[in-house]
Amino acid sequence: MTRAWALSIFALLLGTGACGPRRETAMARGPDQYKVLLQTTKGDVVILVHRDWSPLGADHFYELTKMGFYNNNYFFRALKGYLVQWGVNDSPKVNRKWSQFPIRDDAPRVSNKVGTVVFVTVGQNSRTTPVFINLGDNSPSLDPQGFTPFGEVTQGLENVQNIFMDYGDGPPRGSGPDPMIISNKGNKYLQKSFPELDRIKKAEVVP
Repeated sequence: MTRAWALSIFALLLGTGACGPRRETAMARGPDQYKVLLQTTKGDVVILVHRDWSPLGADHFYELTKMGFYNNNYFFRALKGYLVQWGVNDSPKVNRKWSQFPIRDDAPRVSNKVGTVVFVTVGQNSRTTPVFINLGDNSPSLDPQGFTPFGEVTQGLENVQNIFMDYGDGPPRGSGPDPMIISNKGNKYLQKSFPELDRIKKAEVVP
């Protein structure tokens, strides 16, 4: 089992709408470039989003961040040298809503290099809310599968690399946090079973 395949399985377990209808309502157009500040339990992380890298991905991330979707998200999948992933809300109702309407694909323009920020995809037109930061050069495995970066970490990558990573991968590959349970039960599942996990206290668009 490749790590890229395991990444897709993780998104399927989360219950993304890969097999459901694509989102038909138009998203508001985001800025050509904007910064998102992640205030995490390991320190601040700044993401610079480039709309020309992935227009729909950038607009979607802008919308989710502005509405507070990523506030109090846990880094539920963190693997040394590979990636750090988040994007499951504490509210099961909110997760169900956003998982039903994936956004369309963007044409790949940038490779999955260290520090790039990417929506999880499980196939054609399947991006919903899960996001990850590449901690290694994952371009050989992820580029051919359509993982399309929309931004990059410009400050605080060392804080990302210091996020707690000892729980390992989740089902079916390991015994770490199960994204389907997070989606259905919220953060209380993580707080009880995986108390060492780091989290995003607040995510906001900044000047």
